[in-house]
Amino acid sequence: MNDTQSPGREALINAQRLVVKIGSALLTNDGRGLDDAAIGEWVDQIAALHARGIQVVLVSSGAVAAGMVRLGWRVRPSAVHELQAAAAVGQNSLTECYEGHFARHGLLTAQILLTHDDLSNRKRYLNARSALRTLVGLRVVPVINENDTVVTNEIRFGDNDTLGALVANLLEADALVILTDQEGLFDADPRSNPQARLLSEGRAEDPRLAAVAGGGGALGRGGMATKVRAAALAARSGAVTAIASGRQPNVLARLIQGERLGTLLRPERAPIAARKRWLAGQLQVRGSLVLDAGAVKVLRKRGSSLLPVGVKSLSGSFVRGDMVVCMDEQGERVAKGLVNYGSNEARHILGKPSHQIASVLGYMEAPELIHRDNLIVL
Repeated sequence: MNDTQSPGREALINAQRLVVKIGSALLTNDGRGLDDAAIGEWVDQIAALHARGIQVVLVSSGAVAAGMVRLGWRVRPSAVHELQAAAAVGQNSLTECYEGHFARHGLLTAQILLTHDDLSNRKRYLNARSALRTLVGLRVVPVINENDTVVTNEIRFGDNDTLGALVANLLEADALVILTDQEGLFDADPRSNPQARLLSEGRAEDPRLAAVAGGGGALGRGGMATKVRAAALAARSGAVTAIASGRQPNVLARLIQGERLGTLLRPERAPIAARKRWLAGQLQVRGSLVLDAGAVKVLRKRGSSLLPVGVKSLSGSFVRGDMVVCMDEQGERVAKGLVNYGSNEARHILGKPSHQIASVLGYMEAPELIHRDNLIVL
């Protein structure tokens, strides 16, 4: 065992709150049904962390995959209602499996099923945060999954890697640990390139990582690409992300000891404020604004509010309070935020100074199109 500590891994060594995400391929032994023995081993590892006073929140995939096995389906369905049925059948098995194994250690579990709406609505977001903080404070292990039974393609997180990152933001966790069936992130696909090299460490927001990340497998919706995006999202609250093989013996304890397992993706900026983290986590946008060069510069350099005078055009249909994305004239994402005017009103005031808003619309809701408190630069 190589116990050499690399720069950045001290965040894992000192972590007091972890979000651990386990993928479908691991949980179902590549589609053969819930792997009870393997789940028992991960639970043993989490219980050992608990004994050291480390709070652990578990984000678990596997409901759809487990339901597929119980229903005798070999190919993941594409129809939403079939996916929802598989999730409903599989979630019970998944929950019972975790509950039984954690009970061996005298630990209680709490099942939490989330949808994007739960985290996009500010009040529900705060309620979810309070509930989770209370649970971990009581030394209960929350087991979180996306509520696949009721969610639709239009409002889903897309994968549990993203959900894990949003939970890390929600709880201000020190680290997100993504356990997968791969050793980590490679500089090429190791399944087709035997010369592929494992990337031990990198910056979570390094744009070059996307080029080496692959697609998802047959059972899950994820892949290395979603893990790289999740790491960038988790980095917004200052969390490091470790991507490692869940099949490595005692992988969680070894990571926490600083061993160079898998890939560590570290944040490069200071954590952003709680409201900004909530804004950063919003995945659903209702429209887009194209900004002129001056507005882009002001947003990036000063973090100012967005005034209508700096907006050249818009697309989409949105109402006051909706999330929109701001782009420069080359189509690069600059920021996103909550608008003070709906698309119908905004079209009339684009490019105009704020003092003309009242004369154009007959009223002025606010001098800004997006206030800086409701805007985050990407």
